[in-house]
Amino acid sequence: MKSNMLTIIKKEFARFFGDRRMVFTTILMPGLMIYLLYTFMGKGMMGQFATDDTYVAHAYVENMPEELAPVLNGLSAEWTESPGTDAAREAIAAKEADLLLVFPGDFSAAVAEYQVSDGPAPNVEIYYNSTATESTKLYNIVKGVLDSWEDSMANKFDVNAGSGAYDLASEKDVAGQLFAMLLPLLLMTFLFSSCVSVAPESIAGEKERGTIATLLVTPMKRSSLALGKIISLSVIALLAGLSSFLGTMLSLPNLMAGSGAELDASFYGVKDYILLLGVIFTTVLVLVALISIISACAKSIKEAGTANAPLMILMMGVSLTTMFGGDGEKSLGLFCIPVYNSVHCMYGIFSFRYTLSQMLLTMGINLVCAFLLTWGLTKLFNSEKVMFAK
Repeated sequence: MKSNMLTIIKKEFARFFGDRRMVFTTILMPGLMIYLLYTFMGKGMMGQFATDDTYVAHAYVENMPEELAPVLNGLSAEWTESPGTDAAREAIAAKEADLLLVFPGDFSAAVAEYQVSDGPAPNVEIYYNSTATESTKLYNIVKGVLDSWEDSMANKFDVNAGSGAYDLASEKDVAGQLFAMLLPLLLMTFLFSSCVSVAPESIAGEKERGTIATLLVTPMKRSSLALGKIISLSVIALLAGLSSFLGTMLSLPNLMAGSGAELDASFYGVKDYILLLGVIFTTVLVLVALISIISACAKSIKEAGTANAPLMILMMGVSLTTMFGGDGEKSLGLFCIPVYNSVHCMYGIFSFRYTLSQMLLTMGINLVCAFLLTWGLTKLFNSEKVMFAK
């Protein structure tokens, strides 16, 4: 009995370790992908919290006390006299300026004469925009400076103690920021899941069942077969992905009902939705073509699923890049990278930060990439060794 058990063990080990592709996709690739993903995420998080030494914030100030001027001028900000509280607030809301610091008139004298029994202390107001990264950073720095100065003066003044709104971010900006943080990752997840649910069955499944041979011997160009499969699978995957995406968009306002903002997809215009649809469609073409190539190289649906798992990890990692430095200016060259360009175009649309050139370049690159992958799938269909591997 023991010898029979050892024989079975040896047989299974020989079957598994004798297949180099299975060893690579099952044991080596997952660990390698997780290592690369976490390393990339770690560097991204470091970049997110690092200070941009080249950026000089544009800040307004009213009635700056002389004793505080040297400290504030030492910060990475260009302080100018406010054109008026209302005008400065409008500039911050429009992200044309980063901060407004308002001291009461005769602030130094008021602080020196203040006693607790006098009632409310002199109030310093700091206006900023929480949806602008540099504005938030400068607000935190200035708030820290004033809090330290307040402590050294035995709490003789307050900071943002009034009843007004000091965060000047509009509901549209807040909604855009929240949508941009969540939706690219969710949408890429839905699209990839839809693609991987149909492509392996259509190609690896037909190889496993032997029906692919019937298609290959028909009087049809292999390029037509590859193109036909990719287009049909793309339409199916697109419909499934859009269904999931639509459900997510409609449910997000209810999901975030406690955020205090009236989140509504009507913030986006017809142009935004058309561009988003274009990005989604061309992205699906790339994903289906890529998964089809992996499925064509696999011997079975199970093997195709195992081989696609690291690709899913990679897609999720790319989708997370929007959370690390997504607000910054991006070189147009970065939009030549397939999948990365799609994720950041989605981020740009949802956050109202995109240019038409980014969108058109992304869709063009995706179409070229899908064409090249389709050509590669045609080559695989022409390979008897690949298509009839057992």
